[in-house]
Amino acid sequence: MSRPANQPVHQPVDAPTEPPSEQPERSPDVVSLSADLGAVAVFVALGRASHREGGVLVGYLATVWPFVAGVVVGRVAVRFARVGGRPLPPRSMRAGAVVLAATVVVGMTLRRLCTDGGTPVSFLLVATSFLALFLLGWRWVARRWAARPGAGRATARPGR
Repeated sequence: MSRPANQPVHQPVDAPTEPPSEQPERSPDVVSLSADLGAVAVFVALGRASHREGGVLVGYLATVWPFVAGVVVGRVAVRFARVGGRPLPPRSMRAGAVVLAATVVVGMTLRRLCTDGGTPVSFLLVATSFLALFLLGWRWVARRWAARPGAGRATARPGR
């Protein structure tokens, strides 16, 4: 016997449901933003450590904020960028290049205009190299990881 088209289908009360995942799924935007900010945080921490600069927390924050602002500007640009009418994926190398350019240009400009930090050519070259390595590097690693054989397939449970 068939049911009328407008009648809802009722499921039994004890129908099996999937267990909730142990970790909430994170959006690619949040993960990639965290990786970009992490790269800048490491860059500043290593730079300050190599120069043995004092004022740990206040000095760190005073050094990092221009580059964090640059990452934010870059991420906003990526958010609105289109390639062939489609959004630019935040984990793509193109997105990394946009974030890198914004981080260096905005970061160096704000550092020069708003802080006591200088922008000698040597610092510009070292900062750009380090940020390129890390902002593009994590994207390269993520791409290689996703392309490995078996990526994306469900893993077998132990004992099966």
